[in-house]
Amino acid sequence: MLRYTLMRLGIFAGCLVIVWGAVYSGIFPRGFGNSNALWVLLLSLVLSAPISWVVLRKERDRASVRIVDRVDRMKANLDANRSQEDVADDASRASGGAAAPN
Repeated sequence: MLRYTLMRLGIFAGCLVIVWGAVYSGIFPRGFGNSNALWVLLLSLVLSAPISWVVLRKERDRASVRIVDRVDRMKANLDANRSQEDVADDASRASGGAAAPN
């Protein structure tokens, strides 16, 4: 997930540099008053989102598979722990139940 996040930030930074250059060269319009920095940030965010959606599809799928595998392992460990507790509980009840009638 860290790799995906860093790649996504890289795409955003690239778009930020390109949009900043385009705004200050006059290709894109400037923001009103003091809102130029916010305009550049929002425009670069809007441009980087679909680019990262398409370009990082394989990395996103790989990260998703790793997360699903990790969750499945955690569920299996929880089930194993739960069954161990049930076996220990059943054994203690069986030994305690046999001694009670005497």
